Amino acid sequence: MKLKYFPYELQLRHVFTVAAMSRTTTPDVQVEIEHDGLVGYGEASMPPYLGHTVESVCAFLSKVDLSQFNDPTDIDTILDYVDSLSDGDAPAKAAIDIALYDLVGKIKQKPVYELFGIKPTVKLSTSFTIGIDEEQVVIEKTKEAAPYNILKVKVGRDPQEDHAMINAIRSVTDKPLYVDANQGWKDKKLALDMIHWLHEQGVVLIEQPMPKERIDDIAYLTENSPMPVIADESVQRASDIDGLKGAFSGINIKLVKSGGLREAYKMIQKAQSFGMKIMFGCMTETSCNITAASHLACVGDYADLDGNLLIANDRFSGVKIIDGKLNLNTMPGLGLTLL
Repeated sequence: MKLKYFPYELQLRHVFTVAAMSRTTTPDVQVEIEHDGLVGYGEASMPPYLGHTVESVCAFLSKVDLSQFNDPTDIDTILDYVDSLSDGDAPAKAAIDIALYDLVGKIKQKPVYELFGIKPTVKLSTSFTIGIDEEQVVIEKTKEAAPYNILKVKVGRDPQEDHAMINAIRSVTDKPLYVDANQGWKDKKLALDMIHWLHEQGVVLIEQPMPKERIDDIAYLTENSPMPVIADESVQRASDIDGLKGAFSGINIKLVKSGGLREAYKMIQKAQSFGMKIMFGCMTETSCNITAASHLACVGDYADLDGNLLIANDRFSGVKIIDGKLNLNTMPGLGLTLL
């Protein structure tokens, strides 16, 4: 097998603002694994809060020697080797994992979901994200999101700004909302007041309302919340879930945080064994990683897989949004076409 990788900066269609920052681009590294004329695709997207860079991803990838493996279908052996090269580097590991599954699906002439024994009988609606912005811009973004059944709203700044965001959206639509506070709220009682108010406004779940180290406060919110409280920054891999039982209603799985599809599937199994809800989320990414996540998302409860829709320079065509729902094709591997 031959490994190829190169930087690819993602250009956002709009300025993207969350509780802590704003940005117009996302660093990204594209990965390709070739074997016997077939190519598998993956990528490492690196929003700033993850703490990874193009340089750190490329430095890790430079240590990976896939030429020692003659059988790409020996996935566990290959990924165990990749994982052994460092204790972290989840985005780089995810890129290899995703490219490997894409390649193996093409070799076996099966969609990736079949490699996991999944039958995608249910098509989930994906939310479309509205970042923090001025009222009129929020209204315009909401109107542009008309094809989607659910909207995801970024909050977590000043309570007045949070109220203004929701009120602006509610001035033009009554669609269900997901809300992501990105660890922005610091007082649990004020946070609970906000959660109850949001529930009255048609919000159906809240992501990461408080900083991840405030686990007792988050457990208090979950116990008293009228809607599910979903872990995002608090969870990366399956081993993190043990400490979240009872503190959260569910988890948000993102491939570049978990290290790829193999670990994400382990997270699904463990969380569901605890009775926790499964949400599949994303970064701003190309259709490569969004499509990869969609292969597992069909066994979850919620999907927020719109990262490819927020960028202007996608390299791929893959999963399609039809009537607001994720629709995979039946092509081998991830089902990607290079644009």
